[in-house]
Amino acid sequence: MTLKAVLFDFNGVIFDDEPLHQKLVDQILLVENLRPQPGAYQQFCLGRSDRACLRDLLTNQGRVVTDAYLEVLISRKSQAYQRCLGALGQLPLFPGLVNLITALQTAQLKLAIVSGALRSEIKEVLSQSGLVQLFPVIVAGDDLEASKPAPDSYLLALQRLNDKYPTLNLRPAECLAVEDTFAGIAAAKGAGISVMAVANTYPFHMLQRQANWTVDSLVDLELERIQSVFTHSPS
Repeated sequence: MTLKAVLFDFNGVIFDDEPLHQKLVDQILLVENLRPQPGAYQQFCLGRSDRACLRDLLTNQGRVVTDAYLEVLISRKSQAYQRCLGALGQLPLFPGLVNLITALQTAQLKLAIVSGALRSEIKEVLSQSGLVQLFPVIVAGDDLEASKPAPDSYLLALQRLNDKYPTLNLRPAECLAVEDTFAGIAAAKGAGISVMAVANTYPFHMLQRQANWTVDSLVDLELERIQSVFTHSPS
């Protein structure tokens, strides 16, 4: 089996913006006259789409919201996120990301992003960072109803990669997902994809129990070693 594609999560893997998302979610709760609960963001939001996050946070506090009002909240958060991006100046990409992408390109591996973030947010960050052309396939949180840990987003990414490259014949066993959360790991594994976890959000020892490989940072990802494992794995 040969490694053909690497599928990246976005928040917490490419872009170091998880604290910003938590701040904006907390602001929404306060506007809704709800007090943010300790640990609730980690439980309901990490690795998941805004829709799943906000719905479950509100439900957890006894608030029932319609789909239409949920869209209002998602839009409100997205607008606030865009304003914050404009004030950041240099965007906080994770160390080692650019060198890793360069190595993946040199190895002629296909790249994709599989994230619960909104497409507009992903494209804005990639554009500002000069990376937008490097990810021809993006599966975003507004592309489908199901959120991680459901495998739907990874399965859709495989479909889109095969549509983009008709001769690729990509199978799940020929992919590597790069994730930072339990929800993301479960989603990739549910799609039959091996996972490299990076300890940007959870401690190394917690991720190590669930991922195929774990690193402290993208700087530590040894592409050659992973490729050799794929090469020697049974087809």
